[in-house]
Amino acid sequence: MNDSSTRNTRKMRNPHDDEEEKAHFQRIVAAFKYYRAHSLQRVAKTEKYLRSLPAHHQALLENYHQHLTEIRACIENNYQIIKLIIKDVAYMFENVNPTGPAESGKAVSLHPSVADLEKVQATLKQFVRDWSEEGAQERETCYQPIVEEIVSHFPADLCVPQDVRVLVPGAGLGRLAFEIARRGYTCQGNEFSLFMLFTSNFVLNKCRGTNVYRVFPWVHQYVNNLHPEHQTQGVSFPDINPADLPPSAQFSMAAGDFLEVYTEKDEWDCISTCFFIDCANNIVAFIETIYNILKPGGLWINLGPLLYHFSDLPNENSIEPSYQVVREVIVGIGFEIEVCCIPSA
Repeated sequence: MNDSSTRNTRKMRNPHDDEEEKAHFQRIVAAFKYYRAHSLQRVAKTEKYLRSLPAHHQALLENYHQHLTEIRACIENNYQIIKLIIKDVAYMFENVNPTGPAESGKAVSLHPSVADLEKVQATLKQFVRDWSEEGAQERETCYQPIVEEIVSHFPADLCVPQDVRVLVPGAGLGRLAFEIARRGYTCQGNEFSLFMLFTSNFVLNKCRGTNVYRVFPWVHQYVNNLHPEHQTQGVSFPDINPADLPPSAQFSMAAGDFLEVYTEKDEWDCISTCFFIDCANNIVAFIETIYNILKPGGLWINLGPLLYHFSDLPNENSIEPSYQVVREVIVGIGFEIEVCCIPSA
C-alpha cells in the first residue's frame, strides 16, 4: 500500500506458503474483531458474580459497580479504534490476497486464542510508548540516543542524509523509524507481527493531525490498581502528525521475518535495533545477518536487554547466552565495538 503523503509502504515479502499466510492473516483479523465480545464477557462475568453477593455487600460496592460501567464504555471506545485499524487491511500488501477463501477450505476459528486476544490488548498499550505525550519520557530514554548517534555519525554537513539508508528491524508501531526518516534519512522499518503492522499502518497512513483519537490502554488491568481511574485513564494519539515528514523523505515499512526478508549483502549504511535482538530463537543468526547486510564500515546501533522472548516457552527452542558471550559473538563475527554502555548493577 502506498500513501504519497507519508511515503509509507507495506509489503508481505517471501511468504513460505500463500495458504499459511492467508490463514495467519485471517486469524489476526479475527482476534481484533473478537476484542469487544471477549472483553465484555470478562466484565459480564464480574457483574454476574457481584449480583450474587449479599445485598449489604453490593451496597458497599456501589462505586465498584459504577466503575464496571465505565470499563464497558472504555472497551466500546477501544473497539471503535480497532475497527479503524482493521478497515481496509486487505489492501496493505502488494503480493497476497489475504481475504479470499483458502483453497484448503479450512475456516479460521471464530473464537481466537487467549494468546492472540492478549496480543490485541498489548498492541493497544503500544500507542502509549510510540505515539502519545505520556510516552515521551520513555522515547527520550530509548529512541533519542539512537537518533542522536545516527545524526552524529552521518551529519548533514558531511553527507546527504537521503543517501544514508537506515534499517530498523522490530519496528513495532514505527515511531523510531519515523523519527529517523524525519531527520531526512532514507529509513525502512521491518516488522513481523501483523498486530503491529495493522496498527502502524493505521497510525502512519490514516492518522492526520495530532491527538485526534483516544484509547484506554489499561482498561484490562484489573489488579493492583490504587484508584479506579487508573484503570480507565485515556491516552490521546498521535502526539505528532505522522504526515509531518520532509517532502524528500523516503520512509517505508516491510513485513516479514527479518532473517528471510533481508538477505542482500552490503545493502544498509546503518541498522538500528531497539529491544529486538533478544526476540530471536538464535541470537547469533540475528547478529550474523546484521553484519552481512551492513555495508563495509556500516554502523550498528543496539539498545535493549537480553530478556529472550522464546525462553521457557513451550514448544519453542531457544538459546540465552549472557551479555559477555553475546559480546564475544559480536566481535567474533567481525564487528568492532566503538561504544558500549552497560548500566551498573
